[in-house]
Amino acid sequence: MPAFERTRRRLLIAALVAAFGPMGPNHALAAEESNAPGEDPIAREIVRKADEIRFPRSGFQVDIRIESKNGENQQDSRTYRVLSKGSEDSVVLTMEPASERGQALLMKGRDLWVFLPSVSQPVRLSLAQRLTGQVANGDLARANFSGDYVPRILRTEDYDGEKSQVLELKAADRGVTYAKVIYWVREKDGRPQKAEFYSLSGRLLKTCRYEDYKRMAGTSRPTRLVMEDALKKGEISVLSYSEMAEKDLPDKLFTKEYLKKLQ
Repeated sequence: MPAFERTRRRLLIAALVAAFGPMGPNHALAAEESNAPGEDPIAREIVRKADEIRFPRSGFQVDIRIESKNGENQQDSRTYRVLSKGSEDSVVLTMEPASERGQALLMKGRDLWVFLPSVSQPVRLSLAQRLTGQVANGDLARANFSGDYVPRILRTEDYDGEKSQVLELKAADRGVTYAKVIYWVREKDGRPQKAEFYSLSGRLLKTCRYEDYKRMAGTSRPTRLVMEDALKKGEISVLSYSEMAEKDLPDKLFTKEYLKKLQ
């Protein structure tokens, strides 16, 4: 690697430390190693930090209540329990309604299966498939923006009275939930504020607002997400997060064999 290129990378990492505070040697190394051709390491670190604000990097459990309504004001309420380990493995258990209790989603990397009490074998699903209301399977089962998308900084602008970085996230491959995301992240502390989700054709599908920050699992995190359909006025889902706790979850939990036994 040419000396000037090494110097440029070190300066970029120094800028990250100045913007976000001490990140530790692992983060700095990751920022340097992620600098593939055409990639912006500063944008990558912004997205990584926002991911860690939304969810712990280690194993954790959280309950999510989803209340959805359509344009005719018909309402639906569901509760899920998400157990996650790292950024690749997760299980989503249906808690309510009682009639659907026992259903589970298993996420391994970008592979997703649903387990149903009435079906002997798990069924393969798409991350982009709708789970309920405006919520896709991938919205609950996988929330790894830094691993699923290639980010770049578009601009800086005011959002809700705060200076924000606006980033474009392009899908790393077709196996992720959305083809593109426009992401607003508050500049002073890295908090996610808003996201727009787009289809492969470039159509805006829905927007999401990250609200009601509270202390959970050791830091301040958004506890309320408002997802709104971009095409159908009045179609909204509100996700409320509670009881988040870091947990040392066993590897066997994130296997098809283990979930079959639970059925």
